[in-house]
Amino acid sequence: MANIHVGVNMEFVRHDDKSFEWGVEKAAELGFDYVEPMVHLGRELLSEAGYFHSVSMLDDPLRIARACEKAGIKLSGLSAHCPLCKPEVSVEYLKQAIRFAAECGAPVVNTDEGVKPAWTTEEEDHVLMRYVLGEAAAVAEPRGIFIGLEMHQQYSTTVAGLDRIYGLVDSPAIGINFDTGNSYLGGEDPVAWLKHVRDRLVHLHAKDISVAQSDAERGQVTGTPVGCACGEGVIDWPRVIEVCRTCPRDIVFSVECGTVDQAARSVKYLKGLLG
Repeated sequence: MANIHVGVNMEFVRHDDKSFEWGVEKAAELGFDYVEPMVHLGRELLSEAGYFHSVSMLDDPLRIARACEKAGIKLSGLSAHCPLCKPEVSVEYLKQAIRFAAECGAPVVNTDEGVKPAWTTEEEDHVLMRYVLGEAAAVAEPRGIFIGLEMHQQYSTTVAGLDRIYGLVDSPAIGINFDTGNSYLGGEDPVAWLKHVRDRLVHLHAKDISVAQSDAERGQVTGTPVGCACGEGVIDWPRVIEVCRTCPRDIVFSVECGTVDQAARSVKYLKGLLG
């Protein structure tokens, strides 16, 4: 039986205008056991000034490791979303994120196919994604890092669509980062889909969807950045937990919500279910 741990994506502090280190300390204070930092290439003003949680991959990867060690919290993975259909962006971004993850101690790098070019066909996009994932997997395999594919854009928000992307490259480094909220908003049954991918699951975005958002957007969108507090929306968490208990590896539920208060309610709810 797989163990389930509760973590949080650093998006929960996005609106607090605080630094990465502040967010890590806050996650530990709330009772989370893991964090999922977001990384970016280059430099940008808000993160440099300490007003945003993202970490530049030009920084020392040990910055992340030291912050987590100081707070007594672990890394579930890195949020490294990039447009797989655009190799001029994604090849070097993902390769750098994988090297960064290996050095800071994050076992998974999460991504999705991203926004597609305006001029390419669906078939061309899948060739481009195959190239990107092949290059990334060649870097991830020897380092023991998983690439977690998430349902979040035009091709991946159906069971068949995500399966097709997953099957583009035959590599043990490629797995599934299942997003409970995105799968629901795309119109699928999250629990049935989760059962379908449980043997490939390497990470889970624990995202709940409010009834109001469900009524307004289900079947109309390909994802959402954050959800409501876990347990306050439409996702059947006891069944999600039941499925994840049967996975071949331990799984971290990385909560994706929009505020510190929602994160606090989420960790209390999920840990209550997990006992």
